[in-house]
Amino acid sequence: APLQPYLRLMRLHQPAGTWLLYLPCTWSIGLAAAPGCLPDWRMLSLFGVGAVLMRGAGCTINDMWDRDYDRQVARTASRPLAAGDISTFQSLVFLGGQLSLALCVLLCLNYYSIILGASSLFLVITYPLMKRITYWPQLVLGFTFNWGALLGWSAIRGSCEWSVCLPLYFAGVMWTLVYDTIYAHQDKRDDIMIGVKSTALHFKKDTKQWLSGFSVAMLLSLCVAGMNCNQTLPYYSAVAAVGAHLAHQIYTLDIDKPEDCWKKFASNRTVGILLFIGIVFGNL
Repeated sequence: APLQPYLRLMRLHQPAGTWLLYLPCTWSIGLAAAPGCLPDWRMLSLFGVGAVLMRGAGCTINDMWDRDYDRQVARTASRPLAAGDISTFQSLVFLGGQLSLALCVLLCLNYYSIILGASSLFLVITYPLMKRITYWPQLVLGFTFNWGALLGWSAIRGSCEWSVCLPLYFAGVMWTLVYDTIYAHQDKRDDIMIGVKSTALHFKKDTKQWLSGFSVAMLLSLCVAGMNCNQTLPYYSAVAAVGAHLAHQIYTLDIDKPEDCWKKFASNRTVGILLFIGIVFGNL
């Protein structure tokens, strides 16, 4: 029982976000594998642990910044900091522990990757502030959540091949704009009342057109990344399946039903897994 507030602070009971952080890492690790070879399972495991720790750290930072806002939103009022289950000091100590363990994971990589990974910490810390400043906090989340698309490749190859990594990273950013805009529609009424911003509030009734544009940009970028590392038919078949999934997701989305928004948001794990499977079979 004493551990439960800390586990909820990490959102271990809501693993969808951890998957969405982890999957771009798997794409990059998979694409970096030699032709005919499976992805490096040691790296996949290492990045999996890192994703759990860094997603937990990000949620802790987010809740520390937003504890006063969270108390005013029905969906978030029960979060440990907002509900007073743990103190700000306790969460700060817990954050230090998570970041220390994440550093241990990072130190298992090459020097290039250590520097590249450490450089993402600024984004992790500042992202929660963006909803106070801009209607595009989801874009900043995209920059943050898809850092693994760069880091996975460098962990395998020793440095980034930018002709592959940048299109892959951009595709991930576009993907985040899709799923996190859907997620933001859950809270739009509360967000208006408390004065925070999101792409959901910015796009309003034009949301589906914007999501369609982001999806097309994602698919084109995935094609560019695949061409630049000589991917094969299974990869492009997976990209097509991803496109079909996103099209169905957007077409059937009801932005005024929070439960449907959550369902569509969580289904994006399937998008990421489909692409990873395509990468693996494309390599083979």
